[in-house]
Amino acid sequence: MPKILIIEDDTAFCQMLQSFLTKHNFDISISYTIKEAKEQLSTSFFDIILSDVRLPKGDGISFLAHIKEKSPKTQVVLMTGYAEVKSAVDAMKKGAFDYISKPFTPENILSIIKNALNPAVKRKMGDLEPQKDRSTKNNDQTNSLVGFSEVSKKLQQYIDLVAPTNMSVLISGESGTGKEVTAKAIHEKSNRNNHNFVAVDCGAIPKEIATSEFFGHLKGSFTGAVEDKEGHFEAANGGTLFLDEIGNLSYENQVQLLRALQERKIKRVGGTKEISVDVRIVVATNENLLEAVAEGTFREDLYHRLNEFSIEIPSLQERIEDLMLFANYFLDKANKELSKNVVDFSEEVKQIFHNYSWPGNLRELKNMIKRAVLFSDGDLVMRSSIPKTLGMTSEVSSESKFSKSNYEKEKIIKALKQTNFNKSKAAKLLQITRKTLYNKINQYQLEV
Repeated sequence: MPKILIIEDDTAFCQMLQSFLTKHNFDISISYTIKEAKEQLSTSFFDIILSDVRLPKGDGISFLAHIKEKSPKTQVVLMTGYAEVKSAVDAMKKGAFDYISKPFTPENILSIIKNALNPAVKRKMGDLEPQKDRSTKNNDQTNSLVGFSEVSKKLQQYIDLVAPTNMSVLISGESGTGKEVTAKAIHEKSNRNNHNFVAVDCGAIPKEIATSEFFGHLKGSFTGAVEDKEGHFEAANGGTLFLDEIGNLSYENQVQLLRALQERKIKRVGGTKEISVDVRIVVATNENLLEAVAEGTFREDLYHRLNEFSIEIPSLQERIEDLMLFANYFLDKANKELSKNVVDFSEEVKQIFHNYSWPGNLRELKNMIKRAVLFSDGDLVMRSSIPKTLGMTSEVSSESKFSKSNYEKEKIIKALKQTNFNKSKAAKLLQITRKTLYNKINQYQLEV
C-alpha cells in the first residue's frame, strides 16, 4: 500500500484529505508543521509527500531540498491556494514532481498521485482507478466535484444516501445545473457501476420511433428496420437508464414506459418474446411534473413510480460560495483540452464572476471559461478574454434575477399549500432546512 505524508497546517482540510485518500487504499500520515514532518521522515519512507507551500515557521519549497536529500525517491507534490506561477517554476527546478492549486478536485489529486507513483507501486493499487461506465466515452467528470456550500453538501448527502439503493430518482433543476452529471454520480456510487450508464434525451426522440428506441426492434418489423436493434432498456440491463427531459414523452410512450417498469420485461417491436431487464431508472426535468400531472399531460401513476426519491439541483446563484471552485475546475479542463497553461483569473474577472447572475448555470460557466482560455495569451484570464455582457449590470440580468426570485417564491407557496402549511413537511418537500424555509418566508414576506 503506497505511503503518503500530508504536510498541511489547515487541520480540517488535512483531515478531509486524509479521509479521502485512505478510502482509496493509501497509507496516510499527517504533519501540521515542518518540524513534525522532519521527525516522520527520519523514521519512515514515503512514496509521496503532499505539502502545502505556506507553513508555520517555513515553507514547502524550502523543505523540498531537505526531502530530496533525505529521501531522493520520494515524489513531492506542492499544494497552495495562491496559484503563484513563480513558486511553481521554482518548485519544479528544485525537484518537485508537480504542483496543484487549492481548491482542487478529488479527481485531480488522484490523477497526480497516480502519475507520481512508479509502475511497480501502481500495480499494487486495486482501487486507484475509479470505475468507468462503458456506454459513454469522454465523460465529463464534473460529478467528482463537491462544493463547499451548504446546498452543495446537502446535494452530495442526497446522492450518497440514494446511490446504493435501487430506488428510482427524479432530478429537477434549471437548465445547465448538471442533472446528467448528478445522474452519473448516482450510478458511479451504486452497486451497478460496473454496468452501463445509458443516457437518453427524451426531447430528441420523435414519438413515432420512441418505442423502437426504448425497446429495440426486429429486422423487417417496419420500413427501415434493416437489422435487429437493441433498445435502451437492453443496453442498460444491469445498470442505469437516465431519461433526460422526461416530460417530453408522449402519453402513449408514458404508458409503455410504465408497463416496462412495473413488469421488468420488454418486447422488441415486431417480436413476441419477452425479455427480462434489470434497470435502475433515473429521470430529469426542468419543468414542474406535478403541474403536468394536474393538466393531464403526464400520468400520475408514472410520476409516482419515477419519484421514489427526488433531488433538486441548486442553481449556480444558490451555490455562489462554490463559484471559484467550479471556475478553477473548468479552467483546468480547458487547459488540457486546448493545450494551454492559464493558471488563474485576474481579480477583476473574479469580481465580475461574482456579480453576474449566471442564468445558464454551470454549462454557461464551463463554456465561457473554455472560450476565455482560448483567447488568453498570458498566465491569467483577463477582462479582455471574457464576453463584455458579463461585466454589464443589464436590465436582462435584473429581469433574470427577478424571475428566479418569483420562481422560488411560487415554489415555496406551492409546497406550503401542498403540505397544508406544515413548515417541517414543506421544508422536506423543498429539500431545504426548516431554518432556511423560515428565512425565505421572511425574505419574501409571505403570510403563512
